[in-house]
Amino acid sequence: MAKELIGVTGVTGAVGGRVARRLADAGATQRLIVRDRSTAPDLGAEVAEASDYGDFDSFRSAVQGIDTLFLVSGREHAERLRQHLTAVDAAVAAGVSRIVYLSALRAAEDATFTLARQHYATEQHIRATGLPFTFVRNSLYLDFIPWLATAEGVIAGPAGRGRLAPVSRDDIADVAAAVLVTREHDGQALELTGPETWDFYEIAAELSRVSGRTVTYKDETLEEAWASRRPSGHPDWEIEGWVTSYLAIKNGEADLVTDAVPRVTGHPAQSLPDYLAKNPESYRHLLPG
Repeated sequence: MAKELIGVTGVTGAVGGRVARRLADAGATQRLIVRDRSTAPDLGAEVAEASDYGDFDSFRSAVQGIDTLFLVSGREHAERLRQHLTAVDAAVAAGVSRIVYLSALRAAEDATFTLARQHYATEQHIRATGLPFTFVRNSLYLDFIPWLATAEGVIAGPAGRGRLAPVSRDDIADVAAAVLVTREHDGQALELTGPETWDFYEIAAELSRVSGRTVTYKDETLEEAWASRRPSGHPDWEIEGWVTSYLAIKNGEADLVTDAVPRVTGHPAQSLPDYLAKNPESYRHLLPG
């Protein structure tokens, strides 16, 4: 019997690229789906081009013949939800038989975080297709945590004393790769977190400890959060996403620790201290000089 063909999107990104490399190491048969063939990693796999998720014909052609599709959520865009729904419809039209979707922790219709609401709508659309699915719902990337602090040593956002358990992109990729090569997790929404929760005051203290300089957390008001981000020149819908990601934490929507990473992968989820110890370059911008 021929091996199942796995289609992987987002392979030029941090999560999709990690997943593709893990599948290659495992000997899986995969097709890498990219906008530009020249950007695909060299993994000895098939490569197909699709202009973007919102181009029905292009995406359908790229995923034709694929059995399982790993659908990495698209880059932030004013039309991102429409693009997601179009990609799902194109996959169904192409005969894809299972979708594994990279979603967000506690995706829900009434989520505070705007992108979590988009993820929920995408999940519902996938459910409505009747295809087997798995939703890989990750907490905030652990890899992003050091970069939330500016070079001046300040983390600013309206998260209050809210807690979160960030999860590493390596752990997310390990889970996704394991899910893609089996059918054991069909019909599940896997909430991926790190092993413990932190608030931003504690995160600032941990960054202070490893960097040797004082890092502080400024608990912004909603008005301060918008005012501090408007000079970036980004559109309101994007700033709203940034701001509501902190508000969701304040509202307790990220205060969750699960055993999904160790249960699926067989190894512990990486902690913040472990990540910082292994990746000192992640906080280099905080070091003196």
